[in-house]
Amino acid sequence: MPQQDEVLATLEEYAAAYCAKDLDRLMAIFVDGDDISLIGTGADELCSGREAVAAVFKRNFRDATATQFEWDWKAVAIHSGAAVVAVSLNIHLVIDGEPLVVPVRWTVSLVEVEGKWKWVHRHASSAANSQDEGSAYPTGK
Repeated sequence: MPQQDEVLATLEEYAAAYCAKDLDRLMAIFVDGDDISLIGTGADELCSGREAVAAVFKRNFRDATATQFEWDWKAVAIHSGAAVVAVSLNIHLVIDGEPLVVPVRWTVSLVEVEGKWKWVHRHASSAANSQDEGSAYPTGK
């Protein structure tokens, strides 16, 4: 399997673990140890270390059930045992019995450890709806 396919396979593994609410499987996608970080879409979702990252996932699992990750645009860069994936996606959720689709953008940083790609960081964001298309900054107009 080419390296790009191996890197992208980690996204599929993440999605499957997340939808299954399998915290151990989800955390196994990251490198061992405490040198991991996560930035989520929530204002308070800035964390580093296994315990803090796991706590974000536990809260997510408590508040909703993901049913599907719908991948869209992807870009992968691989350089000397490190990789970065930029992707846009829709996460299909069920919250209080109601379906919700959340569009997000991710950046995932990975390193190759003993022949396997492992995550060290995941950043999620939502597109700024206050920013007009073609404009560099939100203007509030």
